[in-house]
Amino acid sequence: MDDAKLLVERVQTGVRMEKRLLKVLKAFAEYHDMTLGDLLEGIVLHAFDGKTPFSPVSLERIQELKRFYEFDLDSSASHRLKEIKARPARKRTADK
Repeated sequence: MDDAKLLVERVQTGVRMEKRLLKVLKAFAEYHDMTLGDLLEGIVLHAFDGKTPFSPVSLERIQELKRFYEFDLDSSASHRLKEIKARPARKRTADK
């Protein structure tokens, strides 16, 4: 296996995702002393190859984090998520 570093160009992105999912991901990245971006890149690269990115020990840690953050979704929810509509801002009355 070639351990040579690969030079890449990274870009800042703004993505929206389920709040508790993000908490689990950030906690898992922090546990492994890595950035959220590095974790997501690893997960996606493994998924693109049809491989699981997590060891059995990591999956146990993820289950613990999911319980801690009360995250009860699994892969069966992936195509059924619907965002809560934002509440309209309250109109301010002008002082006269």
